[in-house]
Amino acid sequence: MPYPFGAAPAPHTDYRAFEAFHMREVTHESIEQALAEAGDKLVCVFFWGEDCYNCEMAKKAMLLNPDPLRELDLHWLHGNVYAYPALGRRYGLYGIPVFMFFHKGKKLGRATGWHGHGQFAAAVANARLKAEGKPLAG
Repeated sequence: MPYPFGAAPAPHTDYRAFEAFHMREVTHESIEQALAEAGDKLVCVFFWGEDCYNCEMAKKAMLLNPDPLRELDLHWLHGNVYAYPALGRRYGLYGIPVFMFFHKGKKLGRATGWHGHGQFAAAVANARLKAEGKPLAG
């Protein structure tokens, strides 16, 4: 199976979550185009890194119960900030995993780390409210 951008996989990197949620890989050079191609969809960019223990735990948790995540109707992208450090610098990332939300190219918010579906769903709900110009939930 070919790997993203022709790179060989890291020995401990699990790519199944990327496949399960149809995440498209982005780099510093390709992210703007990928965000534009999402149209009116709410985009979640999963910033991660190879051999990042917390990133792997997030992916495993996402795969344990994928249906509630699918029901959030997100357009998913993922970016490996270890392989593409300019991508992490661009968004001021100091730790990963980070899930950043965009609508029509505009950054709406983020969830740092994976703290369960409830907290993630709340971050998505706030991003949707922000996209609609409504007050954020408390």
